[in-house]
Amino acid sequence: MKIISACLMGCACRYDQKDNRVAEIEQLVKDGKAIPVCPEQLGGLSTPRNPAEIVGGDGFDVLDGKAKVIDNQGNDVTEQFLQGARQVLLIAQSVNAKEAILKERSPSCGSNMIYNGTFSKTKRKGVGVTTALLMRHGITVQSEES
Repeated sequence: MKIISACLMGCACRYDQKDNRVAEIEQLVKDGKAIPVCPEQLGGLSTPRNPAEIVGGDGFDVLDGKAKVIDNQGNDVTEQFLQGARQVLLIAQSVNAKEAILKERSPSCGSNMIYNGTFSKTKRKGVGVTTALLMRHGITVQSEES
């Protein structure tokens, strides 16, 4: 069983109420091989919502209290991102998931690249908050560009 970002299977749960549908990933859900999750929604954020970026590091730094997740209006949404990551981990552990396919560049789900925290569409190496938590618990995470 895999965990996947819900936006990749066509759920309109992105911050802008759009999706990042990838047919092959949608098929994994239809075949009962993957469970869709949206960490931001699980953390209590609404859809649509203000875009957010990690400021001061990456997802590991957020977990360690060294960085924050801030939306483009200056609101600190770190706790919602942490809560969403914890909920995704709970779901992953409950179905014994060993792998996750998550949305690249997301402040929750990115596994290679995230935005740099300046809201300038500048990317940098790093992982999102949910990815960092899953990795710390031995779950392999790969990201999907869409």
